[in-house]
Amino acid sequence: MTFTDRARRLRAWLGELARFGTVGLLAFVVDIGLMNLLRFGPGELLGPKPLTAKVISVSVAMLVAWLGNRYWTFAAKRSAPTAAARSRELVQFVAVNLVGMAIGVGCLAISHYLLGFTSPLADNISANGVGLVLGTAFRYLAYRYWVFTGDGADAPPPPEPPVAAPSSDRDASELR
Repeated sequence: MTFTDRARRLRAWLGELARFGTVGLLAFVVDIGLMNLLRFGPGELLGPKPLTAKVISVSVAMLVAWLGNRYWTFAAKRSAPTAAARSRELVQFVAVNLVGMAIGVGCLAISHYLLGFTSPLADNISANGVGLVLGTAFRYLAYRYWVFTGDGADAPPPPEPPVAAPSSDRDASELR
């Protein structure tokens, strides 16, 4: 593999990682915002039920992540354009997110119920700090190597690379 090939693969991977991070950041904002709204917002709908609030917020954030990752981050690796292939991909996506959610909820449960850290700050650190980091690492690897492994047959074609216009500089054209 040449240096140019390695550089191209690295740029592609960094772009994928940046898209994944952007989608994840948006899902993170949805997750944290909704969890805190349900627990501490007007009426404190789920004030004494932190795990229920977290499950609901993660479920909504999962929908945001599905759309972003399927149609942007891993668009080139979507499944074949058949109903069965898309269904398999969706089931795998949900399964990965359920494990990811269990990681975040597990961190919250240990902190809140086992260790007795029940303040809003402690709940956010355990669920949205520690749990999020561990869950995000797991999700990225699972999406990349298990969920989005198709050939991208239903993905839009990638944009054409820009072509440099011929130089009007006479000296530059003589060197060719």
